[in-house]
Amino acid sequence: MTDKTDRYPLPRIAGLPDDIREKILAVQEKAGFVPNVFLKLARRPEEFRAFFAYHDALMLPKNGLSKGEKEMIVVATSGANQCLYCVVAHGAILRIYEKNPRVSDQLATNWRKAELTPRQSAMIEFAMKVATDSAALVPADFEKLHAHGFSDEDAWDIGAIAAFFALSNRMANLSGMMPNEEFYAMGRLPRS
Repeated sequence: MTDKTDRYPLPRIAGLPDDIREKILAVQEKAGFVPNVFLKLARRPEEFRAFFAYHDALMLPKNGLSKGEKEMIVVATSGANQCLYCVVAHGAILRIYEKNPRVSDQLATNWRKAELTPRQSAMIEFAMKVATDSAALVPADFEKLHAHGFSDEDAWDIGAIAAFFALSNRMANLSGMMPNEEFYAMGRLPRS
């Protein structure tokens, strides 16, 4: 990998506001490293807080979508948006949740050929439409979801995750955010 000048260098953890530093250190303790997204966004504390508040509101609650399904949406739409950081980082999380070392690569490359159930395919088709052509959504798109057991609230969650990660993808690309090396092996190799 070539060394590039970083237009938006990562801040030092020690110089961050207490609440942000505590959040980052908690993630580091759990993961064993600090994902670059935390440090890259910490350069603007108010934006960091808003970003992670919405991220957590979408991704953490138990609702009609499993953790794996939420990550499927992130990986597929991030692939469509050509976001290396989110494909690699969330691909790692997806491999762990689904216990499938192939699914994230498949979703990021061509979701139509991925190892998905018909329900998951309907979910990803809807998410991709939100991510790439939301103005074209019609009632029939919601009806397809209903046919696979998704409610209107589930449709909101699918669409909100796709929309939120469109923002995340664009910020990662704008800032030159690169995936941490640790993500590449996660869910592919046994933990050491």
